Amino acid sequence: QGQLVESGGGLVQAGGSLRLSCTASSAGSNTNTMAWFRQAPGRDREFVALISWHRGTTEYADSVKGRFTISKDNAENTLYLQMNSLKPEDTAVYYCAGKRFGRSSYGSWGRGTQVTVSS
Repeated sequence: QGQLVESGGGLVQAGGSLRLSCTASSAGSNTNTMAWFRQAPGRDREFVALISWHRGTTEYADSVKGRFTISKDNAENTLYLQMNSLKPEDTAVYYCAGKRFGRSSYGSWGRGTQVTVSS
């Protein structure tokens, strides 16, 4: 996937929306899965959502189902996370990650983008 760069984070009130983007410098045929993770202060990094880069199938953490939507633009090598009905507990640094075919773990990570939801 090369370098991953996230953008789109910010401060939003509870109930609001944000769309995160992640641009991969070289996503291509060897990319199996792209995903979003998040890490809140004092907590472990947790899975948010993933998408199969070629088939488009998706999976979500229970905590975001029905509120977040992961999508992709293969032509632009860009991953998105549309976040609606945001809650204060969604406050975290959000990271995108990529996994290649044949690998069991995510080998490429971005630096993260901060999302803060005020109550």
